[in-house]
Amino acid sequence: MKRYDVAIIGGGIGGLMTAYRLISKNPAKKIIIIEKGNALNNRKCPASSKQGCIHCKMCSITSGYAGAGAFSDGKFNLGTAYGGKLGEELGEDVANEYIGYVDEILYSCSDVITDEFGNETRDYPAIYESNQELKLKCLQNNLRLLDMNVRHLGTDRNMRIMGNLIHFLAVNGVELTTGCEVESVEKIYGNGGNYLIHINDISYGDYVVETDYVVVATGRGGSKFVSSLCKDFDVDVLSNTVDIGVRVEMKDAIWRGFSDHIYEPKVLYKTKTFEDRTRMFCFNKGGLVSAENNNGVITANGHSFSDDVKRTENCNFAILSSINFTAPFDKPTEYVESISRLANEIGCGNVLVQRFGDLIRGRRTNEHRLSQNTVFPTLKATPGDISLVLPHRILTNIIETIYALDKVAPGTANDDTLLYGCEAKYYSIKPCHDEYFRITDGIYLIGDGSGITRGLSQAGAMGIYVADHILSL
Repeated sequence: MKRYDVAIIGGGIGGLMTAYRLISKNPAKKIIIIEKGNALNNRKCPASSKQGCIHCKMCSITSGYAGAGAFSDGKFNLGTAYGGKLGEELGEDVANEYIGYVDEILYSCSDVITDEFGNETRDYPAIYESNQELKLKCLQNNLRLLDMNVRHLGTDRNMRIMGNLIHFLAVNGVELTTGCEVESVEKIYGNGGNYLIHINDISYGDYVVETDYVVVATGRGGSKFVSSLCKDFDVDVLSNTVDIGVRVEMKDAIWRGFSDHIYEPKVLYKTKTFEDRTRMFCFNKGGLVSAENNNGVITANGHSFSDDVKRTENCNFAILSSINFTAPFDKPTEYVESISRLANEIGCGNVLVQRFGDLIRGRRTNEHRLSQNTVFPTLKATPGDISLVLPHRILTNIIETIYALDKVAPGTANDDTLLYGCEAKYYSIKPCHDEYFRITDGIYLIGDGSGITRGLSQAGAMGIYVADHILSL
């Protein structure tokens, strides 16, 4: 049985940053990353505008090295205004300090470019700065723009940077596994308080490793594992918000008034009918709509490239309605999954797509209407009727939000705007933890699976913060 100083469960950006910090500060540390997905260069999604999701056994969009962020748009938020609650947990100054560390590491892992004169530069993007004029425009229309400084890595550049980061870990002695799913974590009593991690390897079967510390970095896709772990160690879990809604796609020109000045317009809206909170986020300029397989439930997402040649004529973004359940109901994730699963049933195993004009007129979109649409869908989805899936309250919130956004970006509410359903974000599991993100002695929980972060920068910062604490012990 092999023994390690630190075992990291999950190879997303949180886990990678933890390993980077540990091995950089103490090269003698024995570290293993246990990842159930594939290596980064083996992650391939076959879904496209011609072929929908084919239900791969292991979803390459959500699982594998670099995590769900590998196929994301690569937006790196240089602050805490959104993308999680790390600022509340650590204080704004400390959180921003650690986000800065992540930015420095990503810069160091970017490609070196040599020009014709032998001068070297890094392939690392400039910052999109906040814009006060657009903030005012939104406020004048009962909308709130939450913009901040952002680096747009792009899906393609993000993949290269993540690949370089993973290579650094490999050559510096970090053990990187693939196809390995953790079945359980067991505490060894009377032996220094170490842990046994029971692993199922798809190639070699079951085995066990011993470690001093466990860092759980499974992302949102690991919510069931985190829930099971909390039960095993009697960790209290707090209720958290869940979001359900649609991915919206339209001509890129409609939002250029925003996207040419700030990279990601993230807009909040308070609906008039129910006074609920909705949010527009994850904006992808010249982007593609993608499908994700979350434990057998197919949901929509989106990404875009930094390379202009790869960009489309469309942009896409999410509109989500947030739900905060109160007692006695305590299964928000199951609720959101049931809605998404119903969409898959109606969509014959795929996400649904509907023209906004058809939705407003109370009719389903069919192949004929879709073929006549001026907005060509970038993902092969099943034409249908989203109103048969989303509850009335949530659907009303989404429609109101689209009309509100149309006031600041005219054309958003065009008949040919496409809505893909469903898009869902699960943040219902938020285990109790100490100031170092330990849920019990020797076990740390970081990243999106902790219920604290919702993006690359804060998840990575959380990993470095935990690594620093482990190094101090």
